[in-house]
Amino acid sequence: MTQEPYETLWRSREMILRRQWERFRELLSTAIPANPFWTARFENAGVRSASITSLRDLARIPLTTKQNLVDDQRANAPYGSNLTFGPESYTRLHQTSGTTGRPLRWLDTPASWNWLLNCWRQIYHLAGVCDGDRIFLPFSFGPFIGFWAAFEGAAHLNALRVAGGGMSSELRLHVLRENAATVICCTPTYALRLGQVARQTGINLAECAVHTLIVAGEPGGSIPSTRARIEQEWGARVIDHWGMTEVGSLAVESVANPRHLYVLETECIAEILSPDTLEPVSAGEQGELVVTNLGRTGSPLIRYRTGDLVRTATTTCPQGYELLRLDGGILGRADDMVTIRGNNVFPSSVEAVLREFREVDEYRVEVQSRRSMSHLRIQVEAVKGTRWEELVARLDRAIRNRLGFQAELAKAEPGSLPRYELKGRRFFRSKTPADGGEAGEPE
Repeated sequence: MTQEPYETLWRSREMILRRQWERFRELLSTAIPANPFWTARFENAGVRSASITSLRDLARIPLTTKQNLVDDQRANAPYGSNLTFGPESYTRLHQTSGTTGRPLRWLDTPASWNWLLNCWRQIYHLAGVCDGDRIFLPFSFGPFIGFWAAFEGAAHLNALRVAGGGMSSELRLHVLRENAATVICCTPTYALRLGQVARQTGINLAECAVHTLIVAGEPGGSIPSTRARIEQEWGARVIDHWGMTEVGSLAVESVANPRHLYVLETECIAEILSPDTLEPVSAGEQGELVVTNLGRTGSPLIRYRTGDLVRTATTTCPQGYELLRLDGGILGRADDMVTIRGNNVFPSSVEAVLREFREVDEYRVEVQSRRSMSHLRIQVEAVKGTRWEELVARLDRAIRNRLGFQAELAKAEPGSLPRYELKGRRFFRSKTPADGGEAGEPE
């Protein structure tokens, strides 16, 4: 594989920082006073953009939350005021999936969209995708940004791109085999779902041409048991990547260095802060990822709290890159944590246990409030032919040993739990009728 120009930057911390400052300075001069959202935020915080003279001054700028964006779009419907240019300048509209609340709409200019595609060019390079690969995207192309940028971002490669919208899972398996797809872009949930359908229809995925699955949208790619299950099912390598509709796709695992996400620091400024104190954490300590993107000038985000928990890798990069690396990828979400009998639990922690059992075909977790205490109820749909009593005993033992508490395990009939093409919704908070609550609020 020939060396890409940005690899020179990746190998020099000094060059990365210089590029970040140059692009951030350009972003501020473009957005203020043209962008009403950022002009107002700076004024309300008493910060003049001219007073930002180095990256050290970034800490003077207030943090931005998703709720800030939701409130702005509610007050300035339908797109909010985070628009640097006039409405005629925007040519792309996407929106979040809305799995954790009100969906966000996001507009992009041609220049901002090209920046997103360039991020994907770097993602493909780190993931080891080359000319001659055949990339299959098995999802419906709707307003959710999903893998739109992945599809268009592959245009620089001499690679066949196959869109898999408007198809059943069985037909998608036929199409990927017929076209000898070598790379799949999907969520971890859908990679597992295609594996279920393949088994039901007698297809051996390990005999297909697929060598890489690039996954995102959920923490599954960073959960060892989920990752191992996908790789065993497909006989292929899983590459995790991270991004958000609001900020773009900005981190990916390198094919040469598994279990670390490389942050594209030439395209963003990343901070890792304590969710409690909002101060920087020490290297190797867990904190919340805060991102400033540097190329989406039409609708930028500055010091955006992603809610994702990460920690910096402290080992030396085997490829010689000086980019920030996130050890273990995304570890969880700050707002997803629940406390069960004194134990702090994340949805990813529960998934990590359940995915170790190949007899578990699908599951649904419900956090209930009983007598003012949190209680975990897990519905488990087992593979046909599984001895239920034996599985429950093993699951119960694993949950108690790994998570430190006993969960209620309930049997779900085969095929009764939903299947998903994009993000799976398996974690719900609810209250029992005795507590006067309403059930079914997904995480």
